[in-house]
Amino acid sequence: MSLFSRFFGKEEGSGKTAKDRIIMVLMQDRADISPELMENMKRDIIAVIKNYVDIDEERIELDLEKENTSVALVANIPVLTVRRRKRRV
Repeated sequence: MSLFSRFFGKEEGSGKTAKDRIIMVLMQDRADISPELMENMKRDIIAVIKNYVDIDEERIELDLEKENTSVALVANIPVLTVRRRKRRV
């Protein structure tokens, strides 16, 4: 599923969702990324982003997407508020 279709596409059926999950597992395997490594990466990304914005951690999606011979890490991170830091003079 492309990023564009996630935002503007229609709802998918359970069969398509299951197929996407299987593809994700296969891509993780090909990229040699274990589920534990994905969770660790997600936890680290969340920790850094939380320094700048408040996020909805329950709705974060972190996926690998394959296009041709490339694998991309795609993150969908709902931002609740942006933290305003005071400027130092």
